[in-house]
Amino acid sequence: MDKLVNVMPCPDRPEALRSPNAGRPVSLPILLFSKLQSKMMDRLAASSDAQIIAMQRAAPQNFLTQAIFGRLAPGILTQDEQIAAQGRKLDIRLYQPPGRKKPSRAILYMHGGGFVFGDIGLTNWICSGLAARTGMLVASLGYRLAPGAKFPAAVEDCYEALIWLHERSADLGIDPAHIGVAGESAGGNLAAAVCLVSRERGGPKIDFQTLIYPALDMTSGSPSITENANAPILTSGAMKTFSACYFGSNADAANPLASPLLASSLEGLPPALIQVAQHDPIRDDGWRYAARLSAAGVKVRITEYAGAAHGYINFPGLCPGIASRAIDEIAAYHGTELS
Repeated sequence: MDKLVNVMPCPDRPEALRSPNAGRPVSLPILLFSKLQSKMMDRLAASSDAQIIAMQRAAPQNFLTQAIFGRLAPGILTQDEQIAAQGRKLDIRLYQPPGRKKPSRAILYMHGGGFVFGDIGLTNWICSGLAARTGMLVASLGYRLAPGAKFPAAVEDCYEALIWLHERSADLGIDPAHIGVAGESAGGNLAAAVCLVSRERGGPKIDFQTLIYPALDMTSGSPSITENANAPILTSGAMKTFSACYFGSNADAANPLASPLLASSLEGLPPALIQVAQHDPIRDDGWRYAARLSAAGVKVRITEYAGAAHGYINFPGLCPGIASRAIDEIAAYHGTELS
């Protein structure tokens, strides 16, 4: 980072974490993987909408992708279905742990990928791991991607999936009063946004929200945007590219459903677990959101993972220690604080 840039610390982030000696460096496997990813981002920035749409293929499930993104947890059954939502069909994958006690809690999960990439296949390790550790049914949604479907299409898809889970709760063996939302990165943004939609539209009620390194201020108002501008995996330049794909106009970035952190009120939202990464340009989005939720009377827990870069829970093959601790924390939170 340019030493001439004056970085203002996030006032909501604990002082102990702001010390130059706090935390730890990013692991070598993540740094190497990031170099490969940066080439993809350069290509994306130079591509037209049509070219980007042509790139949007589901990642193959093979030895290499499973070595990086993880494998399905043993014993977890998957079931693929489709949601018919106002003339469109949305793919949704259900992860069922063996011996699930019905009716159980459920998690509606939204994948990351900058609103442009990602698919339900890449959530196998996360969603099956959560199902195995919690005994819940986990539903991973394949929402519409930008630039083919710009904001707020993905938000509306998530809300449709929430309604679908509630309407199908008896058939699926889940308790409609205990359906929560979760997601990482762009998926964390969508999870937070659908909580706002549910509140404003009078339901369905959301029981909890789990936000993993979420992008919550698409106007790039967090100090960490500058501090970690050239961080591995996600850079401030990549964020601008994703934003250009997602929004139809610059004004959309300040819409609360695009930037939940900017909502006028966060009162009445479900309790939240927020995880952030030390080396992440959107790290302070999580800290700022946690502070606002707490001030609004919402129960919130936030954890910062030292030495972690954006995407740590997506790459169990590259950072197994951090990824495992993160998913264990989420499972423990669901099993204790939400019980």
